[in-house]
Amino acid sequence: MGILRNFREVVGSLKHKRASPKLCPRCGSPKIGLSTRFDMWLFPEQYICEQCGYKGPVTLELEQQEQVSESSET
Repeated sequence: MGILRNFREVVGSLKHKRASPKLCPRCGSPKIGLSTRFDMWLFPEQYICEQCGYKGPVTLELEQQEQVSESSET
């Protein structure tokens, strides 16, 4: 049961993150989406940029930095 308890602690400590915005790796545009509705379900992910026409499996994601309140720093 020790392994199960450790597993619960690890899973409980993980933060649930919102989906981060995806950007085109070629032009940096946020106007990028999956090529078909079957991507990520039936086929591997393929993204298409509406601005520059990039097509591929790679996108950039922006990470949101956590804001630390001034009261917790003191």
